[in-house]
Amino acid sequence: MPSIAFSLDYWCVLIAALLPVVCAGIAKSKAFGKPVAQGGFDNANPREWLLRQSDWQARANAAQANSFEALPFFIGAVLIAHQLGANQTLLNGLSVAYIGLRIAYIAAYVGNRASLRTLVWVSALAVNVAILFAGYR
Repeated sequence: MPSIAFSLDYWCVLIAALLPVVCAGIAKSKAFGKPVAQGGFDNANPREWLLRQSDWQARANAAQANSFEALPFFIGAVLIAHQLGANQTLLNGLSVAYIGLRIAYIAAYVGNRASLRTLVWVSALAVNVAILFAGYR
């Protein structure tokens, strides 16, 4: 049986799928180790607890939601590009760029840099469209 390895763009899919988890960790990080009565994370009611957060914690939670929202298009674009026979080097480069932009997006969101966040979001969307069409002939 031949050995099959993940290409770099597939590893980027895994990283993109883990970014919402990272955002959730950021949103909850200030509350780690505190009792619920003192504002600590309430694992029994996590969504309600997150809705009560403000400032960077609320923005990290919003970045988590956006990361989940962006994920299906990225996964689909990578799979379609593969089906269409996209150049692997190009696909890898675009996927790494997408991940870099999504990380920058999260940083801009948490850091309350709204204009930069929008610019980075649009750039990531453009890269995702480029991935989708990478194999188009």
